[in-house]
Amino acid sequence: MKVIVAAVGKPRDAALAAAIEHYESRAARYWPLDVREVREEAARGATVAVILEKEAERLAARVEGAAVVACDERGVTMSSARFAAFVQERREAARDVAFVIGGAYGLAEGLRSRAQTRLSLAPWTLPHELARLVLAEQLYRAGTIVRGEPYHK
Repeated sequence: MKVIVAAVGKPRDAALAAAIEHYESRAARYWPLDVREVREEAARGATVAVILEKEAERLAARVEGAAVVACDERGVTMSSARFAAFVQERREAARDVAFVIGGAYGLAEGLRSRAQTRLSLAPWTLPHELARLVLAEQLYRAGTIVRGEPYHK
């Protein structure tokens, strides 16, 4: 089982990129983590629908064969303990799970509807870079919960 984080774009802010890297490296101690960044679609002259579809095509190609979890503010919420159990259940089923994070305009409806799970990382809309940081931290926290380590309080 592999945990895939598929995200549109690279973090632009150096401090935020460092924080994401910090938590992704910590999470990788607990889960076989594979981060896959896809190119952000240029907004010049394109409609939001076209941007969403092109980014969705790139994301879908990078998560082929995995159980897809769409990170979407309209998704289900989970406590940290429930999220840890969710990821552990995927590990026990030996099934790759891919968390997909859209770009500035979110995720195309087609990709959201294809997802087996829609997960809300917060009740409000997060910038995609911040969503990636929150997901990385929760993957790390989930690993500590599963192993009974003291990070989770």
